[in-house]
Amino acid sequence: MRHPSRRTMIRTRVARTERTTDHFLTVTLTGEELAEFEFLGLDQCTRILFPRPGQDRLYLPEAAEDDGWVAEFRAMPDDRRPHVRNYTVRRFDPDALEMDIEFVAHGDGGPASAWALAAREGDELGLYPEGVYYLPSEDTDWQLLVGDESAVPALLSILEQAPEEMRGQAFLEVPSDADVRPVRAPAGVEVRWLPRTDPHAVPGRLALETVRGIEPPGGRPYCFVAGENALPTELRRTLVRERGVPKEDVSFIGYWRHGVEAYP
Repeated sequence: MRHPSRRTMIRTRVARTERTTDHFLTVTLTGEELAEFEFLGLDQCTRILFPRPGQDRLYLPEAAEDDGWVAEFRAMPDDRRPHVRNYTVRRFDPDALEMDIEFVAHGDGGPASAWALAAREGDELGLYPEGVYYLPSEDTDWQLLVGDESAVPALLSILEQAPEEMRGQAFLEVPSDADVRPVRAPAGVEVRWLPRTDPHAVPGRLALETVRGIEPPGGRPYCFVAGENALPTELRRTLVRERGVPKEDVSFIGYWRHGVEAYP
């Protein structure tokens, strides 16, 4: 993972929200402290810190730099400690001091989704910048990008910023047909949306089985797989053991686990 050269806790506020598709919601943040944000692009993620239900305001750790906030965060009493989650930076405008973060509007009442759905102009959100997992080598011949809905913002950001000569395939699994949208991607990248037809299916399984059934092109690949933990874990095993892809050519990130509540 490649990190920013300097990281500090940033307090922002909601400028506006927009329903992107049936199951995706974009929250636009603003604030003077965003001038401290070092934008790396691609799949860069940031920790978001937001109030728990019943809290009267957003309390942020004061030990803001170089991960010093973690110990202070853990020591915060329950009535002050915020929720923390990791999200992709979908867009950053350093001139306007605006940042977009795209949320999946879950039906399960997850805390980040619930916060985003209820967000109103002026609501506060804390940010702590993280880095980039997407790190293809220079001698890559083609790329394979795979993710469920939790990874769609990262995959779209990667595709939108990809060089025109990039070749490869991208598989984006989403909850429904209504979540399919236009994609700005290099001409040499085939983008396949995979809408689920079973509302009870575990996210990531459709993408896993679909990619297992494709015949990859020749040459050295770079594979980026993210989403529900079983998708990157099992697909990496398939790519390495059955397709002969070197381990160093696979970046796999488990964003969440089905049936397991994230902490805190």
